Amino acid sequence: QVQLVESGGGLVQAGGSLRLSCAASGIGFRISVMGWYRQVPGKQRELVAVTTRIGSANYADFVKGRFTISRDNAKNTMYLQMNSLKPEDTAVYYCHADVRDTLGYVTNNYWGQGTQVTVSS
Repeated sequence: QVQLVESGGGLVQAGGSLRLSCAASGIGFRISVMGWYRQVPGKQRELVAVTTRIGSANYADFVKGRFTISRDNAKNTMYLQMNSLKPEDTAVYYCHADVRDTLGYVTNNYWGQGTQVTVSS
């Protein structure tokens, strides 16, 4: 079993910055794709950004130029640097990972519990 724990959320004024972290822990796993998603109550969860082990990344249009996703494979940790935050960025941000065991026999999806980001105007 793999556990994902997000951290770094909080309250910030519009135009400010936050850095989110997602730490993966467990035994005998290898993470392929990791990503950040966000969800507002009453709305569908949406993709923010995803990254591969080699560092390629895709971003949703609404965060391009403002957010940067990165990962440290040695630490099994993913980050989301969020700059120029807007009130509409307010949401619960979730970490997601596609995981295989070390022999490549099993593929599972995991979600963290989420971290709240609130941007005030």
